[in-house]
Amino acid sequence: MAATQMPLADPGLMIDGVSFETQSHWMRLANQALGDLSGSPCPFAAFGTVIVNHTDSTAGELICMGVNENGKTGNPSLHGEIAAIANCTSILTDPHGKYRLTATEAAAAFADLSLYTNAESCPMCASAIRWAGFREYIYGTSIATLIEKGWRQIRIASVDVFGASFDLPYSSRLIAGVLTDETDPYFLWQYDPTYPCPRGCSRTKGGTSCATGSG
Repeated sequence: MAATQMPLADPGLMIDGVSFETQSHWMRLANQALGDLSGSPCPFAAFGTVIVNHTDSTAGELICMGVNENGKTGNPSLHGEIAAIANCTSILTDPHGKYRLTATEAAAAFADLSLYTNAESCPMCASAIRWAGFREYIYGTSIATLIEKGWRQIRIASVDVFGASFDLPYSSRLIAGVLTDETDPYFLWQYDPTYPCPRGCSRTKGGTSCATGSG
């Protein structure tokens, strides 16, 4: 079966014992991470990620989060997913932290974790998700929507990356389109000056951007 024909899990179903209500909670936290980590609820590159453990409790335990750090660091590879994976590795291997795992144990732990991100991962990040072996990868806004709304993207869908990764010794479930009515607005204002800013932000004086405290 061609990768583009592979079915995606219906986000409205209970997947691996995790309800859509629970998925929605964590997707909202991926949006919230923008303000928590970037200092603004409406950064231009509004890509937020949380990594959660659902194996001990279906409600989930937050392990770490990350947001796009390209502008902050100058590192073009630090998309939200990559930043979150790096943060999780540091947390899991911290010798003074809660988990205190070895590097080998930390790498193996990703198989029990679920990654939520508010927009579909680029092929770099989708590949990293597969290499990590996450239990699940759940996203909101699609690459197709980003492109339609003016974002320049590498036009390779996550389902195609997953379909080409059958040589890997572990599988990851892909769940698409979770809570898009809440994730889409974070990506629709950047190239449309008439689109309202995300909650907590307003248009800057020139109208080309959104920021907190703007008139």
